Amino acid sequence: MPHINAAAALQICVLLSALPAQYFISQWYGTDSAQRIQITERLIIASWSSFTKSHLSLDAWTDRLKLWLSKTRTCLNVGLFVLHFRNWYHGEKKTKMGDNEAETHSYFAESTHVHSPKPEYIRFSVGQVIVHKRFGYSGVIVGWDVKAKAPEEWLHHNYPPAKQDLKDTPHYRILINKANGFGQSTAYIPEEEITIIMGLEVVHHPDMKAYFSGYDGSKYIMQPWLKKIYPHD
Repeated sequence: MPHINAAAALQICVLLSALPAQYFISQWYGTDSAQRIQITERLIIASWSSFTKSHLSLDAWTDRLKLWLSKTRTCLNVGLFVLHFRNWYHGEKKTKMGDNEAETHSYFAESTHVHSPKPEYIRFSVGQVIVHKRFGYSGVIVGWDVKAKAPEEWLHHNYPPAKQDLKDTPHYRILINKANGFGQSTAYIPEEEITIIMGLEVVHHPDMKAYFSGYDGSKYIMQPWLKKIYPHD
């Protein structure tokens, strides 16, 4: 069986396409043989010219390549935009969550930022044993704020209009002595409600060892991590 290359196959296709072309031309333009041949030749030449310009021209393929690259670049840009937006959105969301969490842990003298320098008006120190002036329970100081730092709902509940000034005074976080049977394990109270007790070593609370390593006769000795937060106490 003879081998037909691409060029031969293309020529055969062109010749075969001429037959139906001649039939339609005869229907449209009459039956004059010479006229049909001329029209057929012009049609074949025009078709071949159009085909070569569309499929065999380097400029045509260059234009196709440019169009494809343009579409690809557009899709890529859209994809990158979506990726950057998604990363920005999730990053922003995580940042906000982190900020809210940090804000929550900064309430009630639980902030881990270094309290330095210590203002002179902060009269008491972490590790000192106290007694509440009104309620009479004892406990130990584990943190302080220069003024009340708590959620607004808590501040409104604990400081009615007549006591608004107390919000701007030093506040202390207390581990309450379980031996008092007070019913609460911690308290957050203003400085004016505290009295210091010297020489009282025993404060019973399940978190004492987490905050303190011992007692020096005047106050409890802070663990290293707590000392870093309150270096001047």
